[in-house]
Amino acid sequence: MSDKNEFPKLSRKEFKVLELLIAKGEMYGLEMVEASEDELKRGTIYVTLQRMGDKGYVESREEPRPTPEVGIPRRKYWATGLGERVYQTNLKAREFFNSDFAWGGVS
Repeated sequence: MSDKNEFPKLSRKEFKVLELLIAKGEMYGLEMVEASEDELKRGTIYVTLQRMGDKGYVESREEPRPTPEVGIPRRKYWATGLGERVYQTNLKAREFFNSDFAWGGVS
């Protein structure tokens, strides 16, 4: 975020990633794709996670593959404290703007 006073908006994908990580704990990227009910795609999950890591919303660690598996280490991701706060802020904003009060439906 460039400005401390700027509202930290999440894209739909970022919101879903944080929702999954907060609800389920540490996950692999492809686990998130499978759990997302088609909201996250294989082709974009790692770009989204990298962007979220750059913003400080998620962190990750390498997890070596068990022997005899070969290949690059897999990464497990989790939401940071900042990520959880940004998620909660966006959740509250969505609830407010989707309420009758926000749209003048309450008399």
